[in-house]
Amino acid sequence: MAVAAVKEYTFESADRLENFHGNQLLFVGWEDHLLFCAPFALAMPPTTLFGDLVGKMLPGAFGYHPDFAKIDWNTVEWFKSGEPWQPQMDASLADNGLGHKAVIRFRTPGLTGIKGSCS
Repeated sequence: MAVAAVKEYTFESADRLENFHGNQLLFVGWEDHLLFCAPFALAMPPTTLFGDLVGKMLPGAFGYHPDFAKIDWNTVEWFKSGEPWQPQMDASLADNGLGHKAVIRFRTPGLTGIKGSCS
C-alpha cells in the first residue's frame, strides 16, 4: 500500500557525522551467519587502522559465535557496498575509502554457521 505525506517531512538527521564527536559509523556484517541478523553499527575514528578493526573490534561483536575462532583472515572475502573489495590492513578506515555510514561485509569460506545452517 502506498503512503502519501500530507505535508513535506523535513528534519535534521540525528546520525549525521558531526554528532559523533570525531567518530564515524561503520556497518559490518558477516555473510552466512544469520545469528547476526543485521550488520553491527560500530562508532570509531576514521583514523582507526583496518587491522585494528579486525583484531580489536570484530572479536567483541562476533567473537561469541563458534565459527569466529576458526576464521582464516587470509582467505576472508570482503565486500564494500555489495562489491568485492580488498582492504589494506595497515591503512586507516578513511584511507580504505570507508566514510561515515559505510557498509562492509565479510565472507569466511568454509564457515557457514552452526552445523552449516548459516546461523
